[in-house]
Amino acid sequence: MDKTLARALLWFRRDLRADDHAALYHALRSARQVWCVFVFDRDILDALPRQDRRVEFIRDSLVGLDAQLRALATSHGVEGAGLIVRHGRAVEAVTALATQLAAEAVYINHDDDPAALARDARARGALADIGVALHSSKDHVVFERDEVLTQGGNPYSVFTPYKNAWLKKINDYYLKAYPVARHAGALAPLPDGLTRTLPTLFDIGFEPSNLHALKLPSGSAGALELLDDFLPERIGRYHETRDFPSVKGPSYLSTHLRFGTVSIRHLAREAWMRLPIERGAEVWLSELIWRDFYHQILHHHPQVVGHAFKPEYERIKWEHGKHADALFAAWCEGSTGYPLVDAAMHQINSSGYMHNRLRMVVASFLVKDLGIDWRRGEAYFAEKLNDFDLAANNGGWQWAASTGCDAQPYFRIFNPVSQSEKFDAEGKFIRRYLPQLAALPDRLIHAPWSANPIDLAAAGVELGKNYPEPVVMHDAARERTLQRYAIVKNKR
Repeated sequence: MDKTLARALLWFRRDLRADDHAALYHALRSARQVWCVFVFDRDILDALPRQDRRVEFIRDSLVGLDAQLRALATSHGVEGAGLIVRHGRAVEAVTALATQLAAEAVYINHDDDPAALARDARARGALADIGVALHSSKDHVVFERDEVLTQGGNPYSVFTPYKNAWLKKINDYYLKAYPVARHAGALAPLPDGLTRTLPTLFDIGFEPSNLHALKLPSGSAGALELLDDFLPERIGRYHETRDFPSVKGPSYLSTHLRFGTVSIRHLAREAWMRLPIERGAEVWLSELIWRDFYHQILHHHPQVVGHAFKPEYERIKWEHGKHADALFAAWCEGSTGYPLVDAAMHQINSSGYMHNRLRMVVASFLVKDLGIDWRRGEAYFAEKLNDFDLAANNGGWQWAASTGCDAQPYFRIFNPVSQSEKFDAEGKFIRRYLPQLAALPDRLIHAPWSANPIDLAAAGVELGKNYPEPVVMHDAARERTLQRYAIVKNKR
């Protein structure tokens, strides 16, 4: 095909792979020479602690991305290509690089987070000032924005009808991979004066975390390693194993989806091609559709950032003051006296990961047992989760708090003890993160305060010393929650 541009720049953000990449494909097809850049954006990084697993995951993934780009270029006889990495304010860095390279266009993939939209609007204006176009493509979800609407042309606010419409619309076209490799001959060698050397963590002001000890593989190679482990057998049992935190049930690909080291089309295709034979694949695909659903909610209802999707729930009076702060601190530290909740909080604090069932349990406990505003929990997860994604995190917290679209009814309140007995019956998960309770019998480990002193002494458990008393009693907390939420029904 005839190339319409001489030079273009591809700007990587939350799409750190070179295969099946929409913006890269369009750049390579449109320009005779294409360079690629990633910016460690100080507008984001300066607000983070000096140890952050996500920054380390990104940095490690860039090593693989650079190698991918060099291999693609070499396969077309082009030497000296690779990833340009900058550390600074993203809009300024990209604009300066586009000027230096005499690029006629910059290519990106969509990012519908409000802060990202504002950044991209600034980038569009800054680039237009120097005569450079900004082209953006869908890549992070299968269906976005206005692609799945009701018959009346409105966005869905209930998941099941959205899912049915999503499944009705899906076909091979929407799941087809972008053939990047076919056009990779347009990848250009780095001009004199530009370096491909990736900065170290220290270069960008960070220190190593425990990411490597956690053995979370990074980059596209790491994503494929996890996917190969999930396929073909574990996906078939996903519906049976996904709710049990001590079982190897999930795909563990959420961080890779968040940073785009794996294509959502690839994952959805793997699940879709197994329908309707494999029930596990059907349930896993449903989880991927939830992800699309929450992203279109964020697009159509950006007010959910900081506000309840259901406006009437803004009238709820949450606990506040020193006592509420103490309860919140106990929740954050994993010292509530409820073993499953505490073990889950120790998991996220030590690893940046939390099993999906446990995310629901601890969110429900914070909001409906402790009476704490869901926004405080949402912010804590945003700080800790390796796979933090604004749309999914907000959607999940509002679901648990009953304030969101298609949310759990306010009167349905998880009992943390029965959840523990059902999903960690043998206490394997609890014992992993709360070794001080390890000697308790299975029947007592879910609610140590119910054990008699002899059993506690035999297990070496001293309530109030090496394991806390419950900060609240669930039955009483449940009644307070029903009273708290009654204001929603009372329209006066």
